[in-house]
Amino acid sequence: MTSSEERVDGRTARAERTRAAIVEAHLALIGEGDLRPTGERIAERAGVSLRALWTNFKDMETLFEASGARVLAEYDAAFAPVPPSLPLSERVARYCHQRARLLQLISAPARAAAMREPFSPQLRRNRQKHIERLREEVEVLFATELAAPPGGATLRDAVIAASMWPAWSMLREGLALSAPEAEAVMTRTITALLSTADD
Repeated sequence: MTSSEERVDGRTARAERTRAAIVEAHLALIGEGDLRPTGERIAERAGVSLRALWTNFKDMETLFEASGARVLAEYDAAFAPVPPSLPLSERVARYCHQRARLLQLISAPARAAAMREPFSPQLRRNRQKHIERLREEVEVLFATELAAPPGGATLRDAVIAASMWPAWSMLREGLALSAPEAEAVMTRTITALLSTADD
């Protein structure tokens, strides 16, 4: 490798470290309760100049994209597929237990995103990625129940709605339930939904 190539590689590595530090600072501030951190606060937390922040991210939308990708990567790393061969009651219990754990994991960024989603196309795209992953999971895990009358798309969408962040937020914040209590409500709801497919 030539010295010029080494310089390019060094600059690329530094840029990647800077971008990672900015994303980490953004998510750390959100996790600490600063749900709408400014560029100035993010740059200060990351230990970079404000100019460096906007050199690496042209606007907040591009930062939302990178932070959303980081959250999704953490979500995927913590996800473990539930075997579809298990009895329905065990599938529901494992599904809801994992959903509760994952929703707690993303609670801070989800809460922050909900505040800005109406004004941010990127945050709406980030949310859609979570919905698509959950749709795929539900369709595989509960394929038998979805195929039985009166299953189908309506039942699938009901299960998804009952186990997405807005429902979890209502249980945890609106009703002030503990995480185990909220998980129990989710489990009861989804059990009731899917049990109708066996009637």
